[in-house]
Amino acid sequence: MADWAPVLIGVLLFVLLSPGLLLQFPGESKRLEFGGMETNGKAIAVHALFFFAIYAVLILVVHVHIYTG
Repeated sequence: MADWAPVLIGVLLFVLLSPGLLLQFPGESKRLEFGGMETNGKAIAVHALFFFAIYAVLILVVHVHIYTG
């Protein structure tokens, strides 16, 4: 049995937290921009920190597991 939770959660968070796709924090001209499809270095760094924090909490603290087989 394989644990698919880390893979599925990682892919889902990567898609949802891609800077510029749904939202961007900090934005180019405002603090928070929605659907701008543009990004900058600060936004990439902030979204990477959000990704790591949410991923670590879900995998290490909450112990989410999805088994197949």
